[in-house]
Amino acid sequence: MPSYKAPLRDIQFVTNDLLNFSEHYKNLTTDVELDQQMQSAILEEAAKFSENVISPLNAVGDQHGCKWSADGVTTPPGFKAAYQQYCEGGWPSLAMPEQYGGQGLPESLNVMVSELVCSGSVAWSGYPGLREGAIKTLVSYGNENLKNTFLPNLVSGKWTGTMCLTESHCGTDLGQLKTKATPITDNEYSLSGTKIFISCGEHDMAENIVHIVLARLPDAPKGTAGISLFVVPKFLVNEDGSLGARNPVNCGSIEHKMGVHGFVTCVMNFDGAKGYLIGQPNKGLEAMFTFMNSARLTTALQGLVHSEVAYQGALPYAKERLAMRSLSGVKNPDGPADPIIVHPDVRRMLLTIKSFAEGFRAFAYYVAQQLDLSDHGQSEQQRSQAKNLLALLTPICKGFMTELGCEAAHHGVQVFGGHGYIKEWGMEQNQRDSRISTLYEGTTGIQALDLIGRKVLGSKGALLTNFSDIILAFCKSQESNPQMAEFIEPLKQSTIDWLNLANKIGKSATTDADELGAASVDFLMFSGYTILAYFWARMASVSLHKLESTTDDRDFYNSKINTARFYFQRILPRTATLKLTIQSGAQNLMAMDSEHF
Repeated sequence: MPSYKAPLRDIQFVTNDLLNFSEHYKNLTTDVELDQQMQSAILEEAAKFSENVISPLNAVGDQHGCKWSADGVTTPPGFKAAYQQYCEGGWPSLAMPEQYGGQGLPESLNVMVSELVCSGSVAWSGYPGLREGAIKTLVSYGNENLKNTFLPNLVSGKWTGTMCLTESHCGTDLGQLKTKATPITDNEYSLSGTKIFISCGEHDMAENIVHIVLARLPDAPKGTAGISLFVVPKFLVNEDGSLGARNPVNCGSIEHKMGVHGFVTCVMNFDGAKGYLIGQPNKGLEAMFTFMNSARLTTALQGLVHSEVAYQGALPYAKERLAMRSLSGVKNPDGPADPIIVHPDVRRMLLTIKSFAEGFRAFAYYVAQQLDLSDHGQSEQQRSQAKNLLALLTPICKGFMTELGCEAAHHGVQVFGGHGYIKEWGMEQNQRDSRISTLYEGTTGIQALDLIGRKVLGSKGALLTNFSDIILAFCKSQESNPQMAEFIEPLKQSTIDWLNLANKIGKSATTDADELGAASVDFLMFSGYTILAYFWARMASVSLHKLESTTDDRDFYNSKINTARFYFQRILPRTATLKLTIQSGAQNLMAMDSEHF
C-alpha cells in the first residue's frame, strides 16, 4: 500500500509562480492577513497531518468499512480519533466566519488543505467535508436564530452536516420528491419521508449531525417550484445550546458500495422529525444550490486526488519493476531486464496521469481564487466577474476532472499490470474509490446539461466569451515569444473551435432540442481539455521564464515544459474527435426506436 506524500513543491509552484497567491491575498477585503510564509506553514502542518494521521487510515477504511446496527453506525477503527485530532488542531474552522468561531482565512487556502486531507483518505475526508456546504447554506439563507443555534458547533467541527435530497423514486429529478413538512408552529415543522444515498447520515464521529433537507409543505405547488429547505438535527438543541432529545430521524440501513467503504452512505427515515425552515417557503431548491455548488467543487478535487494518488503509486513502481529490454537498447546492463519506465507505453500512462494531476491543481486553485474574489473582491465588478467565472467553470471542473480522475486511476492499475489488480498495492482501491466522483452531486451528463444549457446558452454565450477572452488575451501576450509558439497556436485554435461549437449547438437546438443533450457531454469534455491546455501553456510560460532567470530547480521546470509538450501533442488532440462527434448531431442517437435497442 503506497504512503501518501504531500506534493508541496508542486503546490508552491502553482500558488507562488503561476497564480501569485501572495498578491491575490492582498487584493481581498478580509480582515485576516495571509502571506506566502504563513500559507506555507499551514500547508506544511496539513501535510504532516494527512501523511501521518489520515493516510494510514485509507486501507483500514477500505478493509473494515462502516458497520450498521439498530444503535447506529460505527466508522472504521481510528476514524473517530483522527477526527477529534483534526478538530483539536482547528482545521474545521480554517476558512469559516469569525463571528461564529471561524478563523476567517480565505476559502482558497481551505481548498489546498482539502486536497491534502482528501489525498490521505477520500473516505475519511467526507465526514468534515459536507459540513462546509451546510455552513454556507445557513450563512446565506438561515435566520439569526438558526445561525446562532447551529453555526458555532458546525464551524468548530463538533457537529457535522449532511445534504438530504435524493429519494428512491427521484435522483436528479427533484421535482418528484415526496418528503412532507407539516407546520407545527410558525417556526417548527414535522418532516416525514425517506431519503437515500445520504452521505454521513449517521456515524459516531461527532455528537450531533445537522441534516439539510428538501421537503414539501402541504400547499406546495407541484414540481421544483414547490420545494422548501429545512434544517433537521439528529439531536434537538436546547435554548442554552446543550443537546436535548433525540429527533425521530434514523438510519434505516447503509449502502454496500463499490468503493469508499469507510465513508458511510445511508437510507434516512424522517418519522415526524422536527425541523426548521431555511429561507422562504417553496424556494428551497435555490437555497440548496449553495450547498450543491460547494459539494460540486469539493467533488472536483477528487479528480485531482485520484490522479495524484495514482501517480505517486505508479511512478516508483515503474522505476523499480524490471520487465523486458528497452526497444532502443539495454538500459540496465547489470540486471536481468530493464525497468518498465523505459518502455514508451508505460511513459504514455505516467505522463497522462502527471499531466492530469498537475493540470487539475492549477485549474482547481484558479477556481479557488474565484471563490475568494466572489465574496471578498475589492469592487462589485471584481466580485461579479468572479461569480460569472464560477458559474461557467464549476460544472466543467466537476465533470471533467472526475472523469479524467477515473482515467488516471485506471492507468495507475495498468502500470502495475497484474499487481495493480490486487489489494496490497492500493491501486485497485484508488480505482474503485474514484468511480463515485462522477456520480456525486449530479452525473457528468447533468453537469454537461447545466454547462451548455444554463450557463452557455442561458447567458447567450456571455459566460463563455468572458473566459475565452481571458485565454485569447494570454495567447496574444505570447505572440512574440517563439518558444511558446508550439503551445499558443493550438490553444488559440482550440479556443476558437470552442466558441464556434457552442454557437453551432445553440443554432441546432432551436430546431431540435435533442441536439443540446446529444452534444452536451462531448462539449463539456472539449471545454475541459481546452481549459487544461490554457493552464499548461501558462505553466510552460512560467517555467521557461524561470529557466532563464535561475539555476535552481532546473529539472523541475524542464519537467513542466516536457509535460506541457506531452499534453499538447498527446492529450489536446482528443478535441478533434470531440469536435466531430458534436458536429454529427443527434440523429445517430435518436433515430432508433427504443423498442429496437
